[in-house]
Amino acid sequence: MGINQSVVQPVLSIIIVAYKSREEIGPCLASIPRELVVEGAVGNVEVMVVDNSPGDGAGEIVRRDFPLVQYVVAPENLGFGRANNVGFLQASGECVLFLNPDTVSNAQALGHCVRRLQTEPDIGLISPKLVLADGSMDLACRRSIPTLWDGFCRAIGLAAAFPRARLFAGYNLTHLPSGGTYTVGAINGAFMMTRRAILERVGLFDEAFFMYGDDLDLCIRVARAGLRIVYDGRVQITHLKGVSVGKDYERMARAIFDANRDVYLKHFNPRGSRLVACKYRLTFGAWKLFARLRARISGYRRVKPI
Repeated sequence: MGINQSVVQPVLSIIIVAYKSREEIGPCLASIPRELVVEGAVGNVEVMVVDNSPGDGAGEIVRRDFPLVQYVVAPENLGFGRANNVGFLQASGECVLFLNPDTVSNAQALGHCVRRLQTEPDIGLISPKLVLADGSMDLACRRSIPTLWDGFCRAIGLAAAFPRARLFAGYNLTHLPSGGTYTVGAINGAFMMTRRAILERVGLFDEAFFMYGDDLDLCIRVARAGLRIVYDGRVQITHLKGVSVGKDYERMARAIFDANRDVYLKHFNPRGSRLVACKYRLTFGAWKLFARLRARISGYRRVKPI
C-alpha cells in the first residue's frame, strides 16, 4: 500500500464489511500484507472497510492503527451484499477479495489464490481452506449446490455420521480430501476471491438478499457463466466463527433457511411454477424446523449455516 494507487493498479483489492466488529477488525487488518509477490512481480494490496455499524469503535481502530486502509461509513446497515457492492465500486484492483472481519489471513494464501486467478482464466471464484480457532475445518468453505437428498442427509445427521461416504456427504463434500483442490458448487462468503472482469460480466451481489444466501446466489451465477468455483485446500486462513446462544440461533436459523429458500426459488423455478415454489417452501420450512429442534436438543452449540 506504499505504492501510488492512482498510478499503479493494485493486484488485489480486499473489501471487508464490518458490523459490530470492534474485537475482530484489528487482528484481521493486521494479518493482511501490504504487498504480494505473484509470479515474481510485486503487487500492491488495496484494503477497504465498509462499516455497517459506525460508532461501535471499529472505525476508531481503523483510522488510528491502519491509516492506509480506506474506511467507508455506511449511512445505515446495508447488509452483506449491498455493502460489498459499495466497496467494489470504489475499489480498483485487478482481483477482488470479499473477506469477513473475523478472519486472519496470510500472504501465502492470498498470493496463491491471486496467482491461480491470473493463470487459470476458467476460475470464476476461489477459496482456500478455512480453519476454525480450534483447528478444525470450517465445512462451509466448500459445498455443493445441495439437492433435496443432500439436505435430508445433513438434517437428520447421516452426513455427520458418515462423513466419508459420497452418498451421504454430498452437502459439505467431506468425502473429498480437505488438502486437495477441485471444483465445487459453492464457497463461503467469508472468503470469496475473483477477478474484477468476472463481476463486471455476471453482476455484483444481488441486493435482494440482506445477510444470507447472497454468496450462494453469486456462485450459481458465476458457474452458469461457464466458470469454475474452486476450493484449494493447499493453503489456508483462519475463520474465527463465534458460538451463538439459543436466542441468536433462532434468529439466525430463520434468516439462513429463508434466504436459501429464496435462492432456490430464484434459480430453480424459472417458470414461476406454483407447485415448484410450494415444494421448496415446504422443504426448507421442514428443514428449518428440524434443524432448530436438533439445536435445542444439543444445547445450541453452534449455528451451522446452510
